[in-house]
Amino acid sequence: MPSLLTPDLTEAYRSQGFVTLPGGVAPETLAALRAQLDDWIEDSRGHDENYGTTENGKARFDLEEGHTREAPRLRRVMNPCDISEAYEEAIRNAPFVDMLAELIGPDVKFHHCKLNVKLPGMATHVDFHSDHAFEPHTNSDQVTALLLLDDMNESNGCLRVIPGSHRQFYDHFQNGRFVGAIDKDLAAELAPRSLPVVGKAGDVCLMHVMTLHGSGPNLGPSPRRLFIAEYTAADAWPLVKCKVLSRFTGEVVRGRPTRSCRLEAGIFDLPPYYKADSFFSVQGQKTAAPH
Repeated sequence: MPSLLTPDLTEAYRSQGFVTLPGGVAPETLAALRAQLDDWIEDSRGHDENYGTTENGKARFDLEEGHTREAPRLRRVMNPCDISEAYEEAIRNAPFVDMLAELIGPDVKFHHCKLNVKLPGMATHVDFHSDHAFEPHTNSDQVTALLLLDDMNESNGCLRVIPGSHRQFYDHFQNGRFVGAIDKDLAAELAPRSLPVVGKAGDVCLMHVMTLHGSGPNLGPSPRRLFIAEYTAADAWPLVKCKVLSRFTGEVVRGRPTRSCRLEAGIFDLPPYYKADSFFSVQGQKTAAPH
């Protein structure tokens, strides 16, 4: 298969910890993913607290505080691939899977996925953190694919990434408690270095698992919906219990499985298994409650 990444793009990923590319999915796939999410947002109007059940017993649909029938605030869907043919197809066969396989392949496993939703007026934000802090593995050949389902810009709460931050470990504990984010003073110091990830619906940002990233609330008139899928090299094995378990976690989507485990030198904190439905609660953001 011809390479989908030029040497310059591959080098950008290696040096910056992320790269953004067009053509993450085919137009018809993008339409199907958007239509399915539209249905879920509409369905959320009939609920006043988190609902649905995932493989590990957590709620599948996470609602932001202030959610109402008139103004739905569905902020996350856990592992949409488990309940949607369109998302199941995407995690295996979308072009972005071939792209990331060039970075960590040829043998690649799916780990988990989720949808992060910021509808206009939603206060949802993401404090600076790395995905590795939540799901550490025996090596860091792990890529998070962030597929833009809508045009993403600075007014609607686009992702912001700190280039080069994937080269070191950052603490995500505070006073001995896992808070799922780096220290606020450090975040304020690093924020001026952050770069916005902007693009068109269908673009994909491939991000190293240790890259620090965050985002602000949606202050614009347009939605900002993001499909997030995490993959690892086949010889990367989890060090902690998966917090967003899918029925497809561990499935080899490119190449071949292996019983070998590749170890990468380093010392990392092991996060506890939290019972909260989503990491938004871990970061201190409130969820919806029954009226």
